[in-house]
Amino acid sequence: MTTENWIKDKTVMITGANSGIGKQTARELNQMGAKVIMFCRNKERAKKAMEEIIADTGNTDIEILIGDLESQDSIRNAVSEFKKKHDKLHVLINNAGFVNFKKQFTAEGYERTWATNHLGHFILTNLLLDVIRASSPARIINLSSFGHKMVDEKPLEDMNYENKKYNHIKAYGNSKLMNILFTFELARRLEGTSIMVNAVHPGPIRSKFGRSKNNPWWYRFGYSMSYPFLKSVKTGAATSIHLATSQEGGEITGKYWTKSKIKESSEHSQNVEMQKQLWEISKQLIKI
Repeated sequence: MTTENWIKDKTVMITGANSGIGKQTARELNQMGAKVIMFCRNKERAKKAMEEIIADTGNTDIEILIGDLESQDSIRNAVSEFKKKHDKLHVLINNAGFVNFKKQFTAEGYERTWATNHLGHFILTNLLLDVIRASSPARIINLSSFGHKMVDEKPLEDMNYENKKYNHIKAYGNSKLMNILFTFELARRLEGTSIMVNAVHPGPIRSKFGRSKNNPWWYRFGYSMSYPFLKSVKTGAATSIHLATSQEGGEITGKYWTKSKIKESSEHSQNVEMQKQLWEISKQLIKI
């Protein structure tokens, strides 16, 4: 079974698919013959990215699904729209990522970094699970980061930073730890099914993520200095694509991957009680 043979005609949803690693992942899977759903927040940027991908691949089997991971209502509406047109989802890649350099809250009252990186993807995945189950064998891939090791001493306490000083590095690290905790807990809950759930560290990548005007000047300066030493988006997308298409991606679950190899994640991430705790906290907040 070749990579292309498995992914061809499969339905794949990728969050944050209009730029960076997400866009590269969408391009390559589309090139292999997958039907790609680009879950994006901005319609104009998503449309431009989609047109570029079609021009590169010649495959028009790609579409946009507008949704904002900061908003539960937006995610629910997007899933509802998806289910009106599709009854299969073979691969879900929770790719979108965000870091905020100052403490801000979503309209629903959650600190934006962990709300976007974890809670939004937790809601999206749970709402899509019925379709994913109906499509099995299927795969769920959650993008995390080496940053999951740079966390608060008790990362699941006061996630909104209401009583502790905000630190953007640790806020981001906490959210990336949550990606792995969620991955391991979901993999355990889906054990015995044909749905594989894995987490990915793509590595430091040259992308718009670091050059955003929302970042402070000192961060943009540091990023520009390190830019020549960072990986290309093609390299960054490679592990996600490997897990989405390869035979072992369909056989191995509940692992943390980088450079298309299984690696050991942090001690926090392997704490089963913490995995269960995050699941219960998240479930209460999203009211599913």
